Amino acid sequence: MTDGHAGGASADWNDAHDALRDLVMAATVRIHRTGVGYAVDEPGSFLGSGFFIAPNWVLTCAHVAHGGEGGDIAVVYESRTDEGPSAVPGEVVATLPDRLAPLGSGNWPAPDLALVKLREPVDHECVYVSERPTAYYGRGSVFYAGWTVLGEELQVLDGVLTVEGTIGGRSASTQLRLGGNDVPHGVSGGPLIDPVRGEVIGVLKSRTTHRAGGTSTGIEQLRRLRVPEEAVRTEDDDLYHAVFHAHDRYHRDRQRQSDSGRDTWADVQSRLRARPGRTLSPGERTQLLGRLADLPPPVSTGSLLDILGSLPEAGALTRLQPAPRAWRDGLGALYESSRDDSARELLLDYAMRVMSAQPPHPTASPQDAAEQALWEWVRQAAEDLSTGYRNNLKRRREDRLRTRRLPGVAPAEHARTPAVDPARRPSALLELEQRGWARDSCDWRLSVVRSDGEVTRLPEAEGTPLPELPAKIAVHLEEAFRQCDEPGSPGVLQVALPYALLDLAVDEWRLRPGEPTLGAQRPVVVRCADHDRLPAEGGRDAFGAERDEADEEAGARWRWLHARPVVAEILDCDDGVRSPVPTVAGLRRLSPDTVPVLCRFGDDPSDDDAIARIVLGGFGVALWRRRQGRPGAVCGPFHRGAKGTVAGMSTAGSLPGLVHDLRVRLNARRAEAYWANGIVLLYDDPHHPLPGTGDLLEAP
Repeated sequence: MTDGHAGGASADWNDAHDALRDLVMAATVRIHRTGVGYAVDEPGSFLGSGFFIAPNWVLTCAHVAHGGEGGDIAVVYESRTDEGPSAVPGEVVATLPDRLAPLGSGNWPAPDLALVKLREPVDHECVYVSERPTAYYGRGSVFYAGWTVLGEELQVLDGVLTVEGTIGGRSASTQLRLGGNDVPHGVSGGPLIDPVRGEVIGVLKSRTTHRAGGTSTGIEQLRRLRVPEEAVRTEDDDLYHAVFHAHDRYHRDRQRQSDSGRDTWADVQSRLRARPGRTLSPGERTQLLGRLADLPPPVSTGSLLDILGSLPEAGALTRLQPAPRAWRDGLGALYESSRDDSARELLLDYAMRVMSAQPPHPTASPQDAAEQALWEWVRQAAEDLSTGYRNNLKRRREDRLRTRRLPGVAPAEHARTPAVDPARRPSALLELEQRGWARDSCDWRLSVVRSDGEVTRLPEAEGTPLPELPAKIAVHLEEAFRQCDEPGSPGVLQVALPYALLDLAVDEWRLRPGEPTLGAQRPVVVRCADHDRLPAEGGRDAFGAERDEADEEAGARWRWLHARPVVAEILDCDDGVRSPVPTVAGLRRLSPDTVPVLCRFGDDPSDDDAIARIVLGGFGVALWRRRQGRPGAVCGPFHRGAKGTVAGMSTAGSLPGLVHDLRVRLNARRAEAYWANGIVLLYDDPHHPLPGTGDLLEAP
C-alpha cells in the first residue's frame, strides 16, 4: 500500500497504529432513534454505528439511518472535552440508493449508504477519508470500529478483518468481502480503515450469518450522489462537494492548529510512513487537498475527465467507475498512473490545470486568493525539480493571470465549457439486443461515447425482461449521464435498438418514482442496430453491387442535412388518408434536404417495414409517432406540428434538442405540444457506426 493504492494491508501493529485507533474511535458514533434525551446509554433505542466524515456530517448505512422515524435520528458522540457521551439530533439528507423503500435491517440494497446532517453544531473529531479511485482492495487486513450491545450495555469495539475479495465487480453494488473475525450486530455503518495508509476506505454494511466476517461498501460509492439539475448552483447545493470540501478544509485547518497538543491524521500517517502516490508526504497531501477545496468544484464530471485525459499516462483514468467527481478524486486517480520518476510533475501539472479550469457558477468567494494559495503550494512543491520545469510553471501562471485580465477571454487551459457544440459532446449509448429464443427479454450494454470517439464500457447484462429494463439499468444510466452532462446542458442518450424494437418507448422511462420521463430530462434518440437484417425488399444485401453506392449516398445525405435548411415530408398519410411509403428506390430519389416523417407507423401490420425502407433508402434522420391502440387518431395536428418543427430548424442537427423541448412541454402538460405525444426521432450518423461495426461512434 505504500506504492499508490495497489493491494491491501498487512501491517504489524505498533504505536502509530494505536494512535490511529484513537483517532478512529474518537470519530465513531452511535445512531439512535429520536427521543433519546438524557438516556444516551439506553440499548433499546440503539440502531447502529456511524462516523463523522466532516464537521457536522455523519456517514452511516442507509438501513441503519432509516431505522429512525421520518428521516430523523439521534447521533450520540464523545466530545473533545471528555465530558462523556452527548446526543444531537440529525437529519437523513441522502441515501444510496434512494429510490427503494427500506427492506428491513441489513437488507437495504447496495451501496447502502446514508448521509446525516446534524441539526445543530457540535465539537467533534472527523476521520480522514481516502481519495482512492476504486473500491478494489485486493488482499491483506483492514481495521474496523463500531458499537454493539454486550451484556445489555452499549460498548464500543474494534478489530481486524481480512479482505477476501469483492462482490459486484464494477457495478454500483460493489462490496468488499471480509473475513477472519466476528462482525457483531450494531457495527453496521462503522468505518473500515486501511492500517498502512491510515485512512478510511469503506463503511461496514453487513455481517455473515454462517461464518465470521461480513461486507463493506467503498467510500468512493458516494460519488453516485445525485448531481443537482439546476444550471446555476452553489457548492452547498451539491452534497458530494459540500461534504468533501468541508472534510478537506477540516484536516487542513487541524494540521495548521499547532497549539492543540493532539495528534492529527497527517501526524499519524507520517508515523505510519504512508506516502500517498509515492511522492507526497501526508502533510503535503493535506495542504494540497485543503487548497483544492477552497476552489470552486469542476463544472462537471466530464470536464474533470477531460483534464485527467489531457495529462500524460493518465488516459485510462477516464474509465474509472464510479467516475471521479471532485478535484480530490482526480488527485487520487493520478496516484494510480504516476511513475516514480514523474509522479510529482504529474500532480503539479494537474494542479495547474485545476487553477485554469472554468468555475461552474459566478461566485462571490475569494477565488483569487484561493488560486494564489494553490500556486504558492505548487511553487514550493516544485523547488527540487529542474530549473526548466519550474520556469515552465511560472510561464503558465503568468499566462493564466494575463488571460484573466482580458475581458471575455476564457483560460487557455480550460478543458470544456457548457457552450460546447452538442455535436461534439459525449453521449450515453444504450444497446439492446433481443434474444432469439426469448423475444420478451434483452441483453443490454451501456457505454459512454466521448467527444474524441473513445468508447468507455459501463456494465452490461443478459436476459433482462423488457418490463424490468428501466429498474435494472437506472443506476448505471445515472452514472453514464453524470459523465456526459454539463450544467444546464444534459447529454444525449442514444438508444441502439433492433428493428423489431424501434418503437420501444425508452424516452418514457422513469428512473425514479415521480420524476419526469427520460425524454423530458434529456435528448433521447434511437439508432437502428441491425441494418444488415432489415426486412424491407430483401434486406440490405438486395443492393448487391449498389451497396457501396448506397452507403455513399447515405453519407452525402447526412452531410447535406447538417449543412443546409431542411424540410419535412409526410410519407404515409395524405390529408388523413393512408398512403403507401415509397419503395427504397423511390426514397433514394427524394431531395437531399428531406426529413421523412411517418404519421401511421405501427397501426397497420401489413406495412410494418416502413422505417426499414427509410433506413435502407439512406436516411439517418427521420420522425414518427407511436400510434398503437390509436388507429383513429386525427392526423392534422401532427402533420402541422412536425412540418413546423422541421421548418424552424437551420439544419437537422437541431432536431435532438427540439424534440427534447417538445417532451419537456408534454411533461408540463402544455396543450400546444400535445400533437407530439409519442414522437420518436431516428438520428443515426452513417459516418460513425455503432461500436463493433467498424469505426467508433460519435455523439450526435
